[in-house]
Amino acid sequence: MLESLKPERVFYYFEEISKIPHGSGNTKAISDYCVTFAKEHGLSYIQDDWNNVIIIKEASKGREQDAGIVLQGHLDMVTVKEEDCSIDFTKDALRLGIEGDTIYAEGTSLGGDDGIAVAYILAVLEDSSISHPHLEAVLTVDEEIGLLGASAIDLSRLKGDYLINLDSEEEGIFLTSCAGGVRGDCILPVEYTDGEGIAYQIKITGLTGGHSGAEIDKERANAIKLAGRLLYELDQEISYGICGIQGGEKDNAIAAECVLHLLIEEKETEQFENLVQTCTAVYQAEYIRSDPNLRIELIKKGASVQRQLQPTSRMKGIYLLANLPNGVQNRSLNIPGLVETSLNLGIVTLDEENLTVTASVRSSVRSRKEALSSQLCYITEFLGGEYRTRGDYPAWEYRTDSKLRNVMIEIYREKYGKEPLVQAIHAGLECGILLEKCPRLDAISLGPDMKEIHTTRERLSISSTARVWEYLIEVIAKLS
Repeated sequence: MLESLKPERVFYYFEEISKIPHGSGNTKAISDYCVTFAKEHGLSYIQDDWNNVIIIKEASKGREQDAGIVLQGHLDMVTVKEEDCSIDFTKDALRLGIEGDTIYAEGTSLGGDDGIAVAYILAVLEDSSISHPHLEAVLTVDEEIGLLGASAIDLSRLKGDYLINLDSEEEGIFLTSCAGGVRGDCILPVEYTDGEGIAYQIKITGLTGGHSGAEIDKERANAIKLAGRLLYELDQEISYGICGIQGGEKDNAIAAECVLHLLIEEKETEQFENLVQTCTAVYQAEYIRSDPNLRIELIKKGASVQRQLQPTSRMKGIYLLANLPNGVQNRSLNIPGLVETSLNLGIVTLDEENLTVTASVRSSVRSRKEALSSQLCYITEFLGGEYRTRGDYPAWEYRTDSKLRNVMIEIYREKYGKEPLVQAIHAGLECGILLEKCPRLDAISLGPDMKEIHTTRERLSISSTARVWEYLIEVIAKLS
């Protein structure tokens, strides 16, 4: 599919990566692929128990004394697909397509985040014509579910002084700091009782979704929060039973869909349907710009006897969903336009024992990250639940004396005749963790243009990929 595209070897490796299942938590095959690559090219490597891989390439002749460069990206991708897509992410290849200047995957996310970084790195390591200092490729796993690989990897053997992270999505923008974050699970024990009535399925769907860091400032609707709001508003007018709740796919993706299963007393079905219709119109009006395709689908399934939440569990569940915070909490007073603190309610599930909501908390200020996580904890524990955290990672702080940044800006200026943008980002990058392990590293992050990452609308620009490749090669050649 991609064999006619330039740079040929970059797109060759990107297509090879797309053939290998590599969703978060399923990275053994892609890790082994990178090890096989190292062996075939006579490069030394380290593969740890987590499936992180480090590949080393010694310096070109005459560049042995130059400071080494660490090239870094992550091996896992966010796996989301359209409802009617038959792909099994545990065993099937992605179905790549080309549309104009972009590459996409049919019915699924593309994995450009961060497959293109891995493709760049393998192409660099393969190319014997590139003048380079000592190179170390650091390929981590499970970045998308809490930067777990970066937290576990041993960097004690690294020799490089410069870190080029290739996990950014906008060409011409150099990232020099990012937010820290933590995953929080709000776990509320529930009990059931037998109920009867008219069964309905409510599907909140058609939302835009998106990345919970990079796009949290766009005020897009979150299906889990809308579900909590709808349940509360229905509760003010009618009585109903809650039999099922399922929403969101990834904690770091804005929830684009949530499904509720309710039991309604037969005498209240007409009022119920009218209320849902009224709420739908209100939500659509509120989110007409950010989520123009928002809709609430109502399916009447008929008379039914089934288990529903008992009254206390029902009340606590509605309270939890309606009152957990979501979205932007604070904006930076130092950097105009930058979100400082936010959270995203990414996944909700209701099973036999618990109602669980998983949130991604982010902030460039550690104390505010901790305070927001504590707020989730307080609400959950107040209701008799348990709050658990995982994947806590530090912010990447701005470095005022960065030689790497200055050199890369100068090379960019000479090559393109304009200044790159130097920015901070609210999304989490692995640089903070890696620099905490290896403080001498001077770091920067860049990448080609990608749109709608973590969604089925994800697109990777072909021309931007080529330009960033040319720039990267020039940086490696000139950085000394």
